[in-house]
Amino acid sequence: MVPLPEPDLELVEVEGLLAGASNATLLARDSDGGPWVYKPEQGERPLWDFPLGSLARREVGCYRLSAALALDVVPETHLADGPYGPGSAQRFLDEDWTWDPRPLIVSADPVLWPIALLDLLANNADRKIGHLLREPGKDEIWAIDNGLTFHQDEKLRTVLWSFAGELIPVDLMERIEPTAVGSAVAGLLSGEEAEAAVRRAEGLIEHPYHPGPPADRPPMPWPLW
Repeated sequence: MVPLPEPDLELVEVEGLLAGASNATLLARDSDGGPWVYKPEQGERPLWDFPLGSLARREVGCYRLSAALALDVVPETHLADGPYGPGSAQRFLDEDWTWDPRPLIVSADPVLWPIALLDLLANNADRKIGHLLREPGKDEIWAIDNGLTFHQDEKLRTVLWSFAGELIPVDLMERIEPTAVGSAVAGLLSGEEAEAAVRRAEGLIEHPYHPGPPADRPPMPWPLW
């Protein structure tokens, strides 16, 4: 991997561990008291297919890609330094625990298209049901836990296969610019991974359909939630 860029956020206090994550996921605060979901690099669990210490920058890459294409589905996410060293920090959101995304997933509701498109471009290998959340009293749907992304090999594993074969909406396709995709991940990924992201953008422009599930690997993440 390329050297980790300088962090642009400083976290000064860790309040505790957020349960249920496979990697170290902490609730932390910045100097103004703002809450962040802090994922230090040293808390990553080794994986056979993603380089150790690279997930934080992939989280940031997804946020930058979402912002660059005006998809706006990833909460604000930065490279950060904190009490447990460098990592990623994502703006903490209150979650509406009464909201169930499954009916939207099953029906391929168009409101999920921006997340589906982001996952195609980022080659998300772990889009679970529980990675979609909504805040109480708000309509926006957010995509969180974006660390297993941007692999140079095809890795898409997602619960959003209900979009398979569907034409990507024109208004979203008009936002895809390969150079913008490359710029969003520049300095975060290896050259091979950045080039693969650009090629995925170019491929979608040529064939603007959501692909079907693969037959040569598990198409769904596990567990699904």
